[in-house]
Amino acid sequence: MTSVNGSGQVEKVHRGVERAEMEKLIRAGGDDAKVGWDSVWKARITPWDIGASHPALQEVVEEGEINFPKGSDKKALVPGCGSGYDVVYLATQLGVHATGLDIAPTAIERAISLASTLPDAAIKERISFKGEDFFRLNLKGEFDLIYDYTFFVAISPTMRSEWGRQMANLIKPGGYLITLAFPIEPKRDVGPPFYVRPDHYDEPLGDAFKKVYDNVPKRFPPGREGKQHMMVWQKV
Repeated sequence: MTSVNGSGQVEKVHRGVERAEMEKLIRAGGDDAKVGWDSVWKARITPWDIGASHPALQEVVEEGEINFPKGSDKKALVPGCGSGYDVVYLATQLGVHATGLDIAPTAIERAISLASTLPDAAIKERISFKGEDFFRLNLKGEFDLIYDYTFFVAISPTMRSEWGRQMANLIKPGGYLITLAFPIEPKRDVGPPFYVRPDHYDEPLGDAFKKVYDNVPKRFPPGREGKQHMMVWQKV
């Protein structure tokens, strides 16, 4: 029989093996990130995918502290959308047109499959998925809301300034950026996921955004207590 502490240690070892395999597959893709990430999705090494929209996203949207854009005339974007659960949630909960973006074709296939099961045709019409590169989008001021969960930690820290510039380019004045920092773990020099702390978002976003929400989520998936931090930014 495995003790509670033993179970935790086994889980920790499993996560380490899973992370090492993910890093190996991404490196095997070389300079082509699309190949590397698609290999990860094909191998189903996606520990960030909890099989549902994220509880912390639901919390910040539904508690009502921030008046997020609502209605079919508003647009939301989820870069690195994966299986698409959060895209579906935003389209359903806020009534917006929601677009999911991912460079991995396998992830996009799964997201499209998920959306196809929705019973509400009106919601389906407000959802789209694209296999495009976030950094190559040329859609200035197109979005009222962007949600980043694990996309920030999937890219090299050397690209974080470019990430901030693109967020400022894509979000219209007065629009919102939701950032869920995860995983908050001891420092490591390799990734993904790359080392992250809540204050790592400050410099890339600079003066283009003001932080309007900064909290530790009360709702979280099992095993993630203390490993995530929610922030909301408004484009100035």
